[in-house]
Amino acid sequence: MPNHKSAEKRDRQNAVRNAINTTNRSRLRSTIKKLRSALAAGNAQEAQALLPQTISVIDKSVQKGVLHRNAAARHKARLTGHVNELAAK
Repeated sequence: MPNHKSAEKRDRQNAVRNAINTTNRSRLRSTIKKLRSALAAGNAQEAQALLPQTISVIDKSVQKGVLHRNAAARHKARLTGHVNELAAK
């Protein structure tokens, strides 16, 4: 239990930020999973439709501080490569 007013406020702020970060991280992971499942199923049309949405969510995650920009670039490059590889088949 916090003993000071400032510690109580910090506790409230941390709870709110934790909820926001959890939501953003969950949204990021679920969109990446959707794209990966489309890739695994071999559904090129669905994968190409999901790629711009996934890249948008990844970029927003960087802005919100959920993901480092280099990690985001790595995710985008790999996912785009997989989609292009599937489309070429």
